[in-house]
Amino acid sequence: MRGDKKGVCMRENIIVIGGGGHARVIIDAIGNEGAFTVKGIVDPAISKGSKVAGVDVLGGDEVLKELYSSGVRHAIIGIGTVGQYEAKKEICKKLKSCGFMLPVVRHPSSVIAADAVIGAGSFIAAGVVINPGVVIGENAIINTHASIDHDCQIGDYAHIAPGAILCGGVKVGHEVHIGAGAVVVQNMQITDKAFVKAGCLVAKDIG
Repeated sequence: MRGDKKGVCMRENIIVIGGGGHARVIIDAIGNEGAFTVKGIVDPAISKGSKVAGVDVLGGDEVLKELYSSGVRHAIIGIGTVGQYEAKKEICKKLKSCGFMLPVVRHPSSVIAADAVIGAGSFIAAGVVINPGVVIGENAIINTHASIDHDCQIGDYAHIAPGAILCGGVKVGHEVHIGAGAVVVQNMQITDKAFVKAGCLVAKDIG
């Protein structure tokens, strides 16, 4: 937030890239958090002028430079589809080339330790618990009610699905998907691009 001449805090504008179900979750979190105002959605697959969760669809990639020139400085990737890592990386590259910053967006009901490190563009959903010593990379998704215990490391673009539990000292590589309700026991290592099915118990290293 920034202050106006009277000292009143003003919300910074942010755009959401993608207009699917995950984008709606992010829009809700932003509305509850209060740090940003969603200026609009950028998604070439949805008709310009449509609304998603009450937010206007502004167009596709062609509007990014115009939005930046208008004063919008922040963006968040709202694509939650499993396996879309290359698409997300390409979007991130385009956003950065236009000058956009990718902030961490968190739901206010999440609990995050003071010393946790969370990379740019990551999303922390409702009910998530992140304990001390955790390091999370860029553009990761820590989804609803996931639990990340002490000293875990999570790579860029990883997706920890709803209700997943990472016990202490787990190391998760880049572009890894941990399915809903999966449990990874302490000190396990999961290498880049691995896929852990929903409900699995991971009691040995993967990769």
